[in-house]
This record gives sequence, structure tokens and C-alpha cells, in this order.
Amino acid sequence: MAFVTNAERALVMLRNDEGDPGERAVDPGAEGLSFGFVISNGQGDEYPDEDTVPIREASRLVEYIVGTGDWRADGRWVVDR
Repeated sequence: MAFVTNAERALVMLRNDEGDPGERAVDPGAEGLSFGFVISNGQGDEYPDEDTVPIREASRLVEYIVGTGDWRADGRWVVDR
């Protein structure tokens, strides 16, 4: 699982391995662009809001994923494979 946040929104991804484009949580219909997502190498990224979820939703999704190994049935995600 990959999780990166800017303290307001988060990118949540499940990947099989490093080269896998994986699956990611989405917020369909969200408009705008959010900045300040700093990844492990220090690079700061920006993402469309529809490709991230609000931090509270991200926390709820991550808790479920860690406990079960799968997405919540009521979560929205896109498979990029």
C-alpha cells in the first residue's frame, strides 16, 4: 500500500509490486488540484483532487485495508492495470 498526504487530501494506492500501476482511491467529481504531497525521495507532487480523497476518508480506507487486505465495499477506486 502507498499512502501520501498533504494533510488535507491523500493518495491511497494498492500495488502488487514496484512496477505495478495498481489501484487507487478516487473522489469522482472533485474539482481542483492539490499541492504538497512529498514522497520518500523528497520530491513534492501535485494531484488532481479527483485522484485523491479527503484525509478522513483516506484514514477510514487505510484502516480497513490494513485490517482486511482489501478495499471497503463503499470505497471508490480505479484500477490502473
